[in-house]
Amino acid sequence: MTEQILQSTRDGAVALLEINRPKAKNSLNDELLAAMAAELATLRRDDTVLAVVIAGVDGMFCAGADITALDEIRARALVTGDSAESFWSVLSEFPKPVIAAVEGFALGGGCELAAACDIVIAGESARLGVPEVRIGAIPGAGGTQRIIQAVGKAKAMTMLLTGDPLTADQACEAGLVAEVIADGEAVARAVAMAQRIAENSPLAVTLAKDAALHALETSLTQGLEHEKRNFYVAVHSADSREGQAAFLAKRAPRFTGK
Repeated sequence: MTEQILQSTRDGAVALLEINRPKAKNSLNDELLAAMAAELATLRRDDTVLAVVIAGVDGMFCAGADITALDEIRARALVTGDSAESFWSVLSEFPKPVIAAVEGFALGGGCELAAACDIVIAGESARLGVPEVRIGAIPGAGGTQRIIQAVGKAKAMTMLLTGDPLTADQACEAGLVAEVIADGEAVARAVAMAQRIAENSPLAVTLAKDAALHALETSLTQGLEHEKRNFYVAVHSADSREGQAAFLAKRAPRFTGK
């Protein structure tokens, strides 16, 4: 991991990843994406990490992709195409909960990053948008797909075709943001929520996330079948038996993730 551009810290079972490119408004470039992909791969293998929070330093989540790298992106796309092992693939396949703590701007790739997370907490003055059409481009990391799933056709088309951002309150009302909080408190709130999630059965949380995301890619009938399979895996687990015993004994459960 490149510590200069990505800071990784731990708070109990929660890992906090902070984008640290303040002079570039925390914009995304290949070096940062590679560092984030490597760190997520490490956290995926670490059984002591049960949830992840992604944020940016200096009150700025991420102003988007590094525009200066567009020529490199054009050349790479023509020669090799996108790598299957890209950061976006790693994030989309990450089984543990990921919460985005958005302060300031989340534009372009920054908005796509937030939308790719499971939950978004935003400071009240945050702005989320996909302004790529203003420079003759479109979102290329899932923005046209995930945003329309989150906010519906009408809102998504307005965002995508005008390039105008949503305020934090508008994004919350539309369904892109889960909660709006006072400026400067998004990271603390996201970490607290991640810690609350980490108190639950790790296996059940993973299965719930998997079943919910499956709903976005299949029919209702297929989604219900997938949910049923995950349900039976959950109720036959040691965590389920421990949760039941703890509830009946009126004590806190001691989950093992098995």
